[in-house]
Amino acid sequence: MTSVDDELLIRRYRDDHGCRTKLVCFAPAGAGASTFHTWAKGLPSDVGLLAVRYPGREDRLRDPIPPRLEDLADEIADGIRALSGYRLVLFGHSMGATVAHEVALRLQEQGRPPAALCVSGRRPTHLLPGRKMISGSDAEIIAHIVGFDDSRSAVFDDEALRELVLPAIRADYRLVDNFDGGERPLLDCPIYGYTGDVDTEVTPEQMDRWADLTRGSFRLVVMPGGHFYLRAEEAALLADLSGVLAEVKARKSRTATVP
Repeated sequence: MTSVDDELLIRRYRDDHGCRTKLVCFAPAGAGASTFHTWAKGLPSDVGLLAVRYPGREDRLRDPIPPRLEDLADEIADGIRALSGYRLVLFGHSMGATVAHEVALRLQEQGRPPAALCVSGRRPTHLLPGRKMISGSDAEIIAHIVGFDDSRSAVFDDEALRELVLPAIRADYRLVDNFDGGERPLLDCPIYGYTGDVDTEVTPEQMDRWADLTRGSFRLVVMPGGHFYLRAEEAALLADLSGVLAEVKARKSRTATVP
């Protein structure tokens, strides 16, 4: 597998040498790093905001999308090797939550675990087997997306935009459908869960099962809204994430002072 340079893999919305803690964000299926372009203003100024650039869209439009979600996670884990000296908090929404979890497992296996994993709007890995497949014809895929995100209707109504975004969406849906899920090693870091109270893709009870995947603590926050609750509730979500980042910094500081 060809290694991807971290400058190509990561978009830095805010980052400098003073940002010893970095929030690394993973977008949902069909989306890209720009999903998180407004987040910097809602996070502490000493926290770096980084977003993963998936292949096949935005800045990497010509880069091929790996055939398996596991391959994508391998690529990302290898590509962010240069960040191993920092406190990394991973945040992923929907498909991005699964990718973030897989990356967290790889980082832990390599001896450089994240400080925390934040997952949003997605069943945990061991509850994925047996779920309904979502790939199909373009019309079926579009209907599925618009069913929980009607703001995308305008994009699909525009033929030029539709042809631009559909290849990445098709490929991501195949990644999701072909991902077997199942049991995974436990993480040592805490997991923080987020979801909308009327999300048709996952229930709060299913989100609670992320607790099964860590030896550390787990906490779930349920916010008003559907699958993309994080748009209307961006300020509330970032306020909570700021608290998570503060906990991470405090925990690492205490650890560093232990003789």
